Amino acid sequence: MVDAVFDPHALLARKFSPVRHDYSERDCMLFSLGCGLGQDPLDAGQLRYVYEGEKGGLAVFPVMVNVLGYSGFWADQPDTGIAWRKLVHAEQAIVLHRPLSAQGSVIGRNRVLALHDKGIEKGALMLQEREIVDAASGEMLAQVMQTTLLRGNGGSGAKLGPIPRAPHPMPHRVADAVCDLSTLPQAALLYRLNGDLNPLHADPVVAAAAGFPRPILHGLATMGVAAHAVLKTMLGYDERLLRAMRVRFTAPVFPGDTLRTEMWRDGDVVSLRTIALERSVQVLGAGRIDLA
Repeated sequence: MVDAVFDPHALLARKFSPVRHDYSERDCMLFSLGCGLGQDPLDAGQLRYVYEGEKGGLAVFPVMVNVLGYSGFWADQPDTGIAWRKLVHAEQAIVLHRPLSAQGSVIGRNRVLALHDKGIEKGALMLQEREIVDAASGEMLAQVMQTTLLRGNGGSGAKLGPIPRAPHPMPHRVADAVCDLSTLPQAALLYRLNGDLNPLHADPVVAAAAGFPRPILHGLATMGVAAHAVLKTMLGYDERLLRAMRVRFTAPVFPGDTLRTEMWRDGDVVSLRTIALERSVQVLGAGRIDLA
């Protein structure tokens, strides 16, 4: 049951206050640890993101833009009309205009960009865009796009804003490279310290009520593991080469899963998908990374 009538036009007109986010080297290291970097303390490539003493100073894991200037979970506010318990994070995309500094102040500006109904049985797709700018200069640093499936809000007939992009087509050949990365049993408890405190990722009772046998890993942490696999296997841990990334979330990950990322490189595009190895379940699909 929702508290207000679902109004797609009102969602597109919804105003969000700008969010100032001051972050430090410690925040950057915590984010990287939450995505699994640093598991091999002898790997200088990984250490660049978790230890400030490496040559060249601390590097910032590119997908950290996902948590900068975040306006918080707002779909459960009574005036939205969103059946928020039924929503699903469907897709995430980032575009980096330049590499992030290891500390700084940014401002995030969020808006609902589009809402497209898929029918009463399927729900509606809602696209949000967050622009991240330098707080001092106003320079655009990154854009973050999040697509959410509102499973309980179908049937409005709304077709508002840009049409959702088609999935990135995957190559039809054997993968050019494969990388297996383990996740820690406490991975979700680590990642939630970056600001996503949804109890689904920590509380067994809440997870059971949602139909899961135990708390699940954040989708954005899974995206981080996939980005790590590409940085490690194809980019020599040079984060400057990663300029954009897009993934679709296809199944939940349980902390402790081993994640196998399969990669195909065609020029300046890396296609990818990720599988939870022990369960033979694809958890990320239609993945794409654009290179500098």
